Amino acid sequence: MSGAGWRWGYPCENRTLGATTLRTVRLANLEPERVRAKVHANLDDLERMVRFNAEVGLGLLRIGQQLVPFASHASFPYDWEREHGERLAEIGALARAAGIRLSMHPGQYVNPGSERPEVVERSLAELRYSARVLALAGATDGVVVVHGGGADGGKAAARERFATAVASEPELLRFLAVENDERTWSVEDLLPLAERLGIPVVVDALHHHWNRGRWTLSEALRAAAMTWRTRQKVHLSSQAPGARPGTHAEMVEVADVERLREAAAGLTLDVMVEAKAKELAVLPLVGAGVGSGGTR
Repeated sequence: MSGAGWRWGYPCENRTLGATTLRTVRLANLEPERVRAKVHANLDDLERMVRFNAEVGLGLLRIGQQLVPFASHASFPYDWEREHGERLAEIGALARAAGIRLSMHPGQYVNPGSERPEVVERSLAELRYSARVLALAGATDGVVVVHGGGADGGKAAARERFATAVASEPELLRFLAVENDERTWSVEDLLPLAERLGIPVVVDALHHHWNRGRWTLSEALRAAAMTWRTRQKVHLSSQAPGARPGTHAEMVEVADVERLREAAAGLTLDVMVEAKAKELAVLPLVGAGVGSGGTR
């Protein structure tokens, strides 16, 4: 089961370390000292996870959206970039030295193609925050992954609204990538948007299983590969038994890894494993020689 040159990673938390970048506060408790305490703890654990990845040879790490809780909200109580930027830069330097690619993935509520102006503005604020985190960390190959969102009025209209919303956001476009989902947007659907904006497409293999459109996984991966100027990034997970389509399982089934390997033959991938067991689901794959992580 070898994917030569592949790198592997996991999102937001590390069970081995008991580390997380998802500490947050309630909006009603958005007090400066309370927020600072959460941010410092999140940053401490981000550094611990970067060091862990470097030690075990994992080349990807997703930062939780709550790294700076409510940073994109109008009520945020202090200048988080000025206060935490230096620490982020230090952690980013550690990641670069270890060949670790950082990313962020705003939630489903982020929808730049919405018909509602207030949703678009909130979405842009969250995306700008995500891009600033990666910029402050010096993550030159960093990625902010976002789903296509809803498709009110049809996919063509939704693509147009999405493109219009982000077209004048150069720092955001520097990091932005779009990802297929299990219900609405296939890889084929997203390709015109990606080509128009000059941004890449992240192929989620599990989502593709449930919403493949006309393309096989191999065809989707190869079409998406043409949109990447850096290493192609994909998402891998297994379906949780008995759960709604697209729900991530605790671990990754060997059959799903093998399916990706076969479909991606000849491609060099960065594989983000979206399993609930986090690094515990990834380490057996690397240990079995499925791919290689760490340095670039």
